[in-house]
Amino acid sequence: MTYDDLIPVIRRLAIEAGEKIMEIYNSDEFEVKVKSDESPVTAADEAADALISAGLRAAFPDVMLVTEEQADSHSKSGDTFLIVDPLDGTKEFIHRRGDFTVNIALVEKGVPTRGVVYAPARSRMFFTLADGSAVEETGAFDPAAMGEIKLIRVADSNNDALMVVASKSHRDQATDDYINKYAVKDSKSAGSSLKFCLVATGEADLYPRVGRTMEWDTAAGHAVLGGAGGQVVRFDDHTPLTYGKEGYANPFFIAYAPGVELKKA
Repeated sequence: MTYDDLIPVIRRLAIEAGEKIMEIYNSDEFEVKVKSDESPVTAADEAADALISAGLRAAFPDVMLVTEEQADSHSKSGDTFLIVDPLDGTKEFIHRRGDFTVNIALVEKGVPTRGVVYAPARSRMFFTLADGSAVEETGAFDPAAMGEIKLIRVADSNNDALMVVASKSHRDQATDDYINKYAVKDSKSAGSSLKFCLVATGEADLYPRVGRTMEWDTAAGHAVLGGAGGQVVRFDDHTPLTYGKEGYANPFFIAYAPGVELKKA
């Protein structure tokens, strides 16, 4: 598998999964089930997962696949793997707030190196090109043909007037306490992996996450942010956030433009 092979496939699968998701999102009603960890799951999660998993296995049968919706994949371990959250932001989806994404990423030696984040209800799509640079695509999102793209880069941050983005569904006092250590010009809320992408485009400087996430929640956004010149570090010691951890659970972390002077936890 080469990066040139990978990027068109994950882009196409993200768009096709987004179409499935939006069919269900725009329907009159949809069933919400509860998984063993008390998190919600809908028919949209399941349909998108089936489509993406089948597509990745057909294209790259020799590459390990980890996906949120397939519990048996969570016990796998490997140096190189594809990791998928077919519908990140299920709560946003259920409440019809629009901030949900399709996330597909490649992890190599603990680092998300390539990925795609597609927000179908927001008509925004971000991904890495084969050379690792990050772009945002605009237009009709044709699965078969890439539309107009523009390179994205993180902001040249002003530490006296930072823009902060935080979780819409999971913001708490600990998050606010940490944000208050900075000189903040303004803050915004966003759901799912869109927060990484807002830092990647320079629309925000800093995204601290003081709460539970899994690697499939973050890998694609992390890859896009890395391609745009940003970084993601652990909240506690500011060492790089790595992937392939046991159980695929993340510690608290901070995603940021490198011009930001990070404060201690």
